[in-house]
Amino acid sequence: MKTFFDCIPCFVRQALDAARRATDDEAIHEEVLRATLRACAEMDMCTSPPAMGYTIHRFVRDRVGGGDPYRAMKDESNRLALGLYPGLKARVDESPNPLETAVRLAIAGNIIDVAVKADVAEVNVDEAIDHALSCPFDADIGEFAAAVSQAGSILYLADNAGEIVFDRLLIERLPLERVTLGVRGAPVINDATRADAEAAGLTGLVDIIDSGIDVPGTVLDLCSDAFRRRFYDAGLIIAKGQGNYETLSEANQDIFFALKAKCPVIARDIGCAVGDLVLRRSNHVAAARGKGGQSAGV
Repeated sequence: MKTFFDCIPCFVRQALDAARRATDDEAIHEEVLRATLRACAEMDMCTSPPAMGYTIHRFVRDRVGGGDPYRAMKDESNRLALGLYPGLKARVDESPNPLETAVRLAIAGNIIDVAVKADVAEVNVDEAIDHALSCPFDADIGEFAAAVSQAGSILYLADNAGEIVFDRLLIERLPLERVTLGVRGAPVINDATRADAEAAGLTGLVDIIDSGIDVPGTVLDLCSDAFRRRFYDAGLIIAKGQGNYETLSEANQDIFFALKAKCPVIARDIGCAVGDLVLRRSNHVAAARGKGGQSAGV
């Protein structure tokens, strides 16, 4: 997905939030803000929004030193989600359609996103869960279940810390021996890394691979060779969150995008309303089917 004009204010807000988390020095805040504005003025609008996120957060870290300014809030998000996990797992187990319930709850976790809301305290997770379990859901769960059953291997691309605990509810409903979990290669915003996969209890369930890069999405040209091989060898990819949609919406792979549409730009690109739960198969698969073709993993 390309970058739209409406993305620019979000870049500026994210830059200032990251700078303020990293240091109290207002001179550095101003420097980061001015550098971000210059980068926005010069950026290629045909690149995806996470490519600019990569530039912004790299600049913040280079200016104020190493470390992860979002680590404390990621730990808070994981603790919050782990506290909810036993009750949510029971709801999945007791559901007449456990796979659909697990998908809905995994998407509910997508509300934990400081790229949209800067403070976890502002996120009403209970409300998101109730909405996810009761709202209309424009998804073909039967198609998704068939794709999962037929895929020789599945790559599940995580999105955020905290949310990754909700992902566990869905991952546990997949054939674990065929699943690899993909996380970010290094800290960026509140995106999930290996540390968050471990906190969520996933390191003992499935193989883990990281992207090799600190991008808030999956920009394949920047990812490690090992990650790209796993990506292209996967029979099916489940991509969580807006960042993965923004970077992979045009990828020539069999992908199910699972997210909550939290901004008008994403909603318009997908063709849904803001707030909708989305489980959408990649466009090239639909196009192939329309021509009578069949894609890999189907």
